[in-house]
Amino acid sequence: MKIICISVYKYNLNVILTVYRKCYEVNFVISQFVALLLASLFRSVLHPSKTSAATRHVFGLVVALFIGYFCFGTQAIHLAALPAACYIVIRTQSPEIMQRMVLAVSLFYLSLIHLHRQIYDYGSYNLDITGPLMVITQKVTSLAFNLHDGLARTQEELSKSQKLYAVTKLPSALEYFSFALHFPSLMAGPSMFYKDYMDFIDGSNLKSPVMPDNAPDNRTIVIEPSPIRAVCKKAVLAVMCAALFVKFLPMFPISRVKEDDFVENTSFTQKILYLYICTALVRFKYYFAWTVADAICNNAGIGYNGVDESGTPKWDKFTNVDIFKFECATNLRESIEAWNLGTNRWLRMIVYERVTKYSMILTYSLSAIWHGFYPGYYITFANGALFTYASRVMRKTVRNYFLANAETKFFYDGVTFVVTRILMAYMVFTFVLLEFWPCIRLYMHMYWCLHLCALMAIFFVPKIIPKTVAGQASKSSIAQAFVQARPITNGVTRHHD
Repeated sequence: MKIICISVYKYNLNVILTVYRKCYEVNFVISQFVALLLASLFRSVLHPSKTSAATRHVFGLVVALFIGYFCFGTQAIHLAALPAACYIVIRTQSPEIMQRMVLAVSLFYLSLIHLHRQIYDYGSYNLDITGPLMVITQKVTSLAFNLHDGLARTQEELSKSQKLYAVTKLPSALEYFSFALHFPSLMAGPSMFYKDYMDFIDGSNLKSPVMPDNAPDNRTIVIEPSPIRAVCKKAVLAVMCAALFVKFLPMFPISRVKEDDFVENTSFTQKILYLYICTALVRFKYYFAWTVADAICNNAGIGYNGVDESGTPKWDKFTNVDIFKFECATNLRESIEAWNLGTNRWLRMIVYERVTKYSMILTYSLSAIWHGFYPGYYITFANGALFTYASRVMRKTVRNYFLANAETKFFYDGVTFVVTRILMAYMVFTFVLLEFWPCIRLYMHMYWCLHLCALMAIFFVPKIIPKTVAGQASKSSIAQAFVQARPITNGVTRHHD
């Protein structure tokens, strides 16, 4: 009887969790659709020429609180608690140390929420309260570092980007919380810096001065570009991504890679192909969320980035992902740069540009902690550090041999395109699978082959293949170099950047 009761309890708990996840997903879609409609009010009724900055602040903040409560219920208290704790630090601590304390406080709070989710809903890969909290963490920490640059450092100490985003005045409570919780970017980003947000509030981000030939007295006319075309394109793209994700992901579940039959009875090629398909389909969920969020921001007037060569307005200043560049990249560096652009900007701003030693390791470490504590995350970022370094070494060593003419360059790009696809599937499936031993088990049955190739690329290839100047390698020198390196190049040249 006791066993039956326990089984019924577990079954009911699973049903409740499943219903909760589905409700959240529906609420997320509804909230984003409502946000898309309300965002246009910033360009009409709440235009900077018609209303005050305080009104625009209040509107963005109030709508965000309603959306947060609609999606998360009482959990929405965390959306206010995390930035509130950081605001206390900003207002009470010296600008000399405040930025580090804000980083520590926000990561500690976020980590507690990550651990709570991991304990009570282990292995869930659904959007939840941690998603908005991760975006808020980016905002409050970037503001803290911008304040540190503006209040505690001289202009000579700042880089070009640090000078651009330095903040010299502490924000009021309304400015701070509206920035942290602004509804167009609350649920899925994109994250932006405080100065960009204030430019949006006063409308200066949309001012595009032009001087037409027929303008009287050569007067400059300010034109505010319309985002409607960009919003429609991104909305259609988001719907397409959602349709592909919903239709095909159930056919290729990531859980299959844990099954004995898959691990033990499929070839390396079959494993890589399946990993590529299932990780690509998971990416469509991110494409949907980020593209919708981008459309919401554009509809509010956020994200204008000037005009292209044909004079068409560009709305990609805060875009979170470049789908085409990511899926068609010919090297690992391009893929990483095209993915989660807002997080890349944040990591570069607060870590990569501020440390002189171990910048790559520290950047990957912060990114891992920010994501949470699933073992799969740490395996992915360890893979990223290893393969990024190996690809750089291979690029410096091998690439110049293929720049002598267009044919060899085309061949090189084709090979690197295929290798990048294989490598991304091999190194990022752990990010989706999350669990430690299933990831290690699959790598063991794949004989750690690409890891070994990466190590060979780092330690042996530079000693065997001589470096050359771009375009100066003759056919004979190329042939001679690769004949000498033939014993290992079949396994190594697959890992260049």
